[in-house]
Amino acid sequence: MKDKKERFQLRRQRVKDKLYLSQKNKPRLCVFRSSRYIYAQILDDRKGITIASASSLEKELKGKMKSGKNIETARKVGELIGKRAIEKGVKEVCFDRNGLMYHGRIKALAEASRKCGLKF
Repeated sequence: MKDKKERFQLRRQRVKDKLYLSQKNKPRLCVFRSSRYIYAQILDDRKGITIASASSLEKELKGKMKSGKNIETARKVGELIGKRAIEKGVKEVCFDRNGLMYHGRIKALAEASRKCGLKF
């Protein structure tokens, strides 16, 4: 039987394979969740650049939020990345959850960025 780390790596690779097959010259919204913080980036893989980024470590969020590891903070990061993407002219992205399950903080970030106008 495979251990937890091996199952995570397989899930991560399966998500990335589906993402790259369906991606049609769209940037991707990549999410990383640690035990204390949450990070989001919009990446253009063809050019190899980061278009926009947001995290729970930023000054404008860190002072207001009690903790960087709750759903409310993930919503704020989702709103921030959505606003920054719209300002840069990005309206459609592919959502790369990086092998993480779509619930809790990941779901909150995705829904908040959708409310700001991102489509995925």
